[in-house]
Amino acid sequence: MEREEPQVDRRLVESLNERIAMLAVDMEKIRVAEYVDLFNDPKRLLYLNFLAGLARGLGMTVGFTVLGAVAVLILRELVVLNLPLIGGFIAEVVRMVQTQLGM
Repeated sequence: MEREEPQVDRRLVESLNERIAMLAVDMEKIRVAEYVDLFNDPKRLLYLNFLAGLARGLGMTVGFTVLGAVAVLILRELVVLNLPLIGGFIAEVVRMVQTQLGM
């Protein structure tokens, strides 16, 4: 019985070593060291977050502009259809937008 225990322990140690090696590889894949370095450098972290904020703001601005332009085009088409209830309201909205844009 004493001979079986060292083999069980050896298999357990080998299994643990394999799992630790896999964990090390996985940590390298997700670049944990780079994240730790980033959090240790507050100036770089602030700079990268500032750039990310600028990109988000620019993306939202461009997206909202495109969405607004499409909405105005759809409203123009609805005015042409001359729908009884909402036609006058839509015409007023389009007129106000065109006035603001200087058209």
